[in-house]
Amino acid sequence: MIDGSIECGPNAILATGREGYSLSESSLRDMAEFLGFRGFRRLMASNWRQGIVEMRRTASKKSYLRSLQRLVPAVSEVDLIPSRSGIRAQAVDRDGHMIDDFLTLESGRVINVCNAPSPAATASLRIAQTIVERIEHHLA
Repeated sequence: MIDGSIECGPNAILATGREGYSLSESSLRDMAEFLGFRGFRRLMASNWRQGIVEMRRTASKKSYLRSLQRLVPAVSEVDLIPSRSGIRAQAVDRDGHMIDDFLTLESGRVINVCNAPSPAATASLRIAQTIVERIEHHLA
């Protein structure tokens, strides 16, 4: 990190709400919405094993440590300090495939950037350029 500290991660588990940074911030309405989406159910059906691995690493410091030690053998349990959590939105199509890149959709005079994964801040100028190009295309 910029301050010289080191962070390990991320660990990816399903958020239990759009603003669900912790289990106490779960939303039954949000959960019902994503559970009702066919694409989500298909994604879970094809990735359930990895989902269990991720949940285990989240629930168990020892499990997380074992996985981390494959990359950094010298790290020990005393080195691990819990950190803040974040939410990374992930677009999924109806067939259950994750959309791995930026997804922009147009509706009338509106251009929506619907999927901005991790590098969104780094790519913000390119995203802006794409939007400007789409606007210019409509004005031509």
